[in-house]
Amino acid sequence: MRLISLLQRLVASSEFGPLVLLIIEFAIFAALAPAFVSATNISNLLAFTPELGIIALGMTMLMIAGEFDLSVGSVFGFSAVLMWTLYNENIVPFAVAFLIAIAVAGIIGFANGWFVTALKIPSFLVTLGMLLVVRGTALYITNGFPQGIWKADVPLARLIGGDFTVAGLRIQATVLWFLLFGVILGYVLTQAKMGNWIQASGGNPVAAQARGVRVARTKKMLFVLTAVMAAFAGIASSIRVQTANPNSGTGYELEVIAMVVIGGTALSGGRGTIIGTALGVIILRSMRNGIVMVGVPGLAYNIFIGAIILGMMAFHSSLERRHHRGT
Repeated sequence: MRLISLLQRLVASSEFGPLVLLIIEFAIFAALAPAFVSATNISNLLAFTPELGIIALGMTMLMIAGEFDLSVGSVFGFSAVLMWTLYNENIVPFAVAFLIAIAVAGIIGFANGWFVTALKIPSFLVTLGMLLVVRGTALYITNGFPQGIWKADVPLARLIGGDFTVAGLRIQATVLWFLLFGVILGYVLTQAKMGNWIQASGGNPVAAQARGVRVARTKKMLFVLTAVMAAFAGIASSIRVQTANPNSGTGYELEVIAMVVIGGTALSGGRGTIIGTALGVIILRSMRNGIVMVGVPGLAYNIFIGAIILGMMAFHSSLERRHHRGT
């Protein structure tokens, strides 16, 4: 009976659907293109996936609270441009330039949160406007051109975006950062009082406010967190590719939201997990890589993503209905 109960809880969990989908995906791609599971290809996946994953972790916390941020892609590109401009013009040392870029991203996130909570403007409109402002600023600073290629051989740069080799796999430092951030945010969401506030803010903000939860403050903090994590990911990416492109991150906001939704986070807020998001990140990045390796045109990627999102939404809706019926 205990085993049956455990299986029922597993099937009813929001992570079950993404886990099954990931297993099926890897099995299909490995059968059609054996090189998909090669050390070289896994290394390629591990190079870029954690950068989007870091953004997705912050977005998960924000979406559980009932909001989302369309400006993360522009913050991703702008933060790297700002940091490298300050450093390459010999205005400040690398570490100071990094802290300034992170601080400015935090200010952007706070502005988003203030407009949403104080002025009661939907986060869709606020962050769409911020996307245009931040992207435009990055383009203005660089005159629309990528800044050159640098090799900032300083310990902090290697710590943020360096790499190392383990058993033939080239591992980016961002993999470790992604795991670290995931563990911390997972603990906050499931074990800390803050996690209850986040879920209450997204599930029923009026009731949460009546019970003493500072909904507005919680959402502001999460907007700041999301922007800072997008900035960190953008800076790490610029160190990896050794360039700062003002157009970096274009379209990331929708891809990140898709990852979070596929991982089981409700668009309406109040429900979601870090593990589910991690699965969603791997699913989408593996999908992009796998369809190219098996010969499917890369332009068909969005077709697969749209189909997966619709399928996962239907699956989670079915689980939700069964939960409410008590079956």
